[in-house]
Amino acid sequence: MPPLLQPGADAPAFELADHEGATVTLAALRGKPVVLAFYPADWSPVCGDQMALYNEVLPVFQEHGAELLGVSVDSRWCHGAFAENRRFRFRLLADFEPKGAMARRYGAYREQDGTSERALFVIDSAGIVRWSYLSPIDVNPGADGILEALESLHRGAT
Repeated sequence: MPPLLQPGADAPAFELADHEGATVTLAALRGKPVVLAFYPADWSPVCGDQMALYNEVLPVFQEHGAELLGVSVDSRWCHGAFAENRRFRFRLLADFEPKGAMARRYGAYREQDGTSERALFVIDSAGIVRWSYLSPIDVNPGADGILEALESLHRGAT
């Protein structure tokens, strides 16, 4: 398993279905910052709290022009039920088949249990990883690091 992608690396391309069945690609998001929030599983307590927090601070991410994407190995149908139940206003991507392929490319796959790590990435408008963080699996990493990285991108653009 490769280590977690570090700042300065090219963000690996992806093409995944979101919870509504639409195809999402990194290439289509070029030109704006992208926040990738890998998490182990829909419906787990820590994941639910983490994604709910991001739903609350989503307007702040959007003030920076950033697109937030949650990513786990769950299916799009599971994501759909989770997003509807929690009223998420951002897309959840299904890294379902081949299982964990995207997480593997980002160094965020847990071979021991077949889930994603709790890993965060901020990718700039040119597709370069500008910040990454691997949280302990049972800890909600919050949003401070993401917000600091987005602020840093904003300062660099002015």
